[in-house]
Amino acid sequence: MAFQIAVAGKGGTGKTTFASILIRQLVKAGKGPVFAVDADANANLGEALGMKVDDTLSELMARINNNLEPMPAGMTKDQYVQYKVHQSLSEGDDVDLLVMGGPEGPGCYCYANNLVKGFTSELSKDYDYVVMDNEAGLEHLSRRTTQDVDILFVVSDSSARGIRSAKRVKDLADSLNLKIKKIYLIVTKVEEGTIDALKEEIDKTGLELIGTIPLDDQVREYDLHSKSLVSLPDDSQVVLAVNDILKKANIL
Repeated sequence: MAFQIAVAGKGGTGKTTFASILIRQLVKAGKGPVFAVDADANANLGEALGMKVDDTLSELMARINNNLEPMPAGMTKDQYVQYKVHQSLSEGDDVDLLVMGGPEGPGCYCYANNLVKGFTSELSKDYDYVVMDNEAGLEHLSRRTTQDVDILFVVSDSSARGIRSAKRVKDLADSLNLKIKKIYLIVTKVEEGTIDALKEEIDKTGLELIGTIPLDDQVREYDLHSKSLVSLPDDSQVVLAVNDILKKANIL
């Protein structure tokens, strides 16, 4: 059974940066193979990992539902979807990536989310780790895309608003009884004095602050030039901070 890790938080907090470097460190530590799932409609985990994404679940289902993907004779729709989802995986040496993509209809993520849940469960047996980068907000919790995981990392930027959003993630996860074994808070884009100023808000969340990630111009430079974050040097401040968090969480 794969060790399941999920990453959640509001938009712009650095969820995908954390998820991609988490995967980088797992691979470097020989902890693979890793099944990466980009469950964010604004999909960019592939770019952060330096992996080419040719297809997404939502694009695939749109083609099938609009009869643009004729099914072979003797194959049911469910069988064909399963076959095509396996084909849609972006495969690497130690990481395979599944991307949900945008909604298949106006505002509708239901079927894509059900597919993500189903195929994550099915495929996870072939991997040592599953890392899911969730969409911003709380919908992935209310739709139970994120459940039965070993560790949920809730990522907040260094703002009171971000910390309050992290508290809402925890409160909803608790109310839905999602069977998450451990929930940790990570605060990103941290500068000197930030955590002291946010201590009262952090205490109100009821979350264990497992670590912080500094504001790093190098990450901004990589993003600016569309360079994969897995190619950050080992002595990068962000890489070192993520590595420390993973050790505290007993992942490394």
